Amino acid sequence: MTERTVLALGGNALLKPEQTGTFQQQLDNARKSIQAIDGLLKNGQEVVLTHGNGPQVGNILNKNRSTEGATPPMPLFACGAQSQGLIGFMLQLAFEQEFRGRDSDRSCVPIVTPVTVDSDSDAFENPTKPVGPFYSEEEAKTMIESEGVSMIEDAGRGWRRVVPSPEPAEIHGVDTVNSILENQNVPVVAGGGGIPITATDDDGPTGANAVVDKDLTGATLADQIDAQTYVILTDVSHVALNYGEPDQVDLEKISTDEARKYQDEHFERGSMYEKIEAACQFVDGYSDRRAVITSLQNATEAVTEDVGTTIYDDQP
Repeated sequence: MTERTVLALGGNALLKPEQTGTFQQQLDNARKSIQAIDGLLKNGQEVVLTHGNGPQVGNILNKNRSTEGATPPMPLFACGAQSQGLIGFMLQLAFEQEFRGRDSDRSCVPIVTPVTVDSDSDAFENPTKPVGPFYSEEEAKTMIESEGVSMIEDAGRGWRRVVPSPEPAEIHGVDTVNSILENQNVPVVAGGGGIPITATDDDGPTGANAVVDKDLTGATLADQIDAQTYVILTDVSHVALNYGEPDQVDLEKISTDEARKYQDEHFERGSMYEKIEAACQFVDGYSDRRAVITSLQNATEAVTEDVGTTIYDDQP
């Protein structure tokens, strides 16, 4: 049986903090992301890509602010859709450039993907998801007072806007994903956590002003398509206790029970906390599944050689 793997790319894999965010910069980064999956495709893996959009959707929100009065601002879910289309196209273009001239007829197929969320979620009253660039404290306070947005201080790096982030309930388009995989192509699905929608009794679905966590959406996606492996790619090779300290400990193989213990004791929300939660949600109750958290450079080895931090379910 062909192994099916979902790879979740962080938004910073496509737009580095020190970069200005030009299209060419992001395309060059996308090519590196595509290079990282080459080994998996050569090994016969079925690969599904999903990705974050924090930097990109934040830039789109900034454009909303700077052009207000000249162009109508788009709601947050529409900004998410814009970022999903942009990043999906960049990955598709990067894929075609990387595989041009090779003996391969594979294609990369981005899918604009709605994700159902609960309209009654407490998340809408408690924004927690950081998006966009960092601001000084003075700039943040001005935005809070003049625009009514929510801002938080983010790990000593500055202030960022935070938006609601409800949990994903259902990924749309799963049949299409399966069809793309059956034709040996690579789908890009639920980018930026998906475009959040809520169901209504009378008028059908409607957009929800939120950004769903891409790692939790990736876990839901991996579950719905019956993947065996879920890999969360970030900027570190391992989940680490006491990160950056002399007594740092890199975690290699841990059970869900251990992972959740470490989650509560060592990690704050908005960083590794959600990654661990997503990994645990995917493997809970399944002895034949595993989740890996590691760096982009280790993408192939994470699947084939157990590199990075592997989380597994240890229940009988």
